[in-house]
Amino acid sequence: MFEISLDSFIRIVTVGVLAYIGLILFLRISGKRTLTKLNAFDLVVSVALGSTLATILLDSSISLFEGLTAFAVLIFMQYIIAIGSVYFSWFNDLIKSEPKLLYLEGRFLRKAMKEERIKEIEILQAMRSSGMGDTEKVKAVVLETDGSMSIISSEPKDALANVNSPDQKLTAPD
Repeated sequence: MFEISLDSFIRIVTVGVLAYIGLILFLRISGKRTLTKLNAFDLVVSVALGSTLATILLDSSISLFEGLTAFAVLIFMQYIIAIGSVYFSWFNDLIKSEPKLLYLEGRFLRKAMKEERIKEIEILQAMRSSGMGDTEKVKAVVLETDGSMSIISSEPKDALANVNSPDQKLTAPD
């Protein structure tokens, strides 16, 4: 249980260093978008890359080349998804969710909260985490496409222009 052979140690270190260098190179080639967490697909790629790295390191039946191939496939698929979402609006609508307004000017939007399975206590927690101790100072709370909550404390201006509200459609002021 606590033993490791010299051969295993050398393999883990060698493959670990090479796989890490390979991952860094793939990430540099693919660009910054690969590791963003703008939506669920981006998060899945980030987790899958970490899982793949761990598998390459710990499973001696997986060769370095197989692991690097797995990195390349994951990054390529994320690239294809990102490109598809940029050039085809129907594809973007298919794979990405829209931000959703959960709280506006002192009132919780219960319908939106129920649709997104968000409880009032979770919105209050997000407010506190952003440093807001007074709900009266919060203009809006938005559930973003990556699952995080944005707290808007001042005049919304353009920040709420594309946020869907079950009660009203918000638009940017003229």
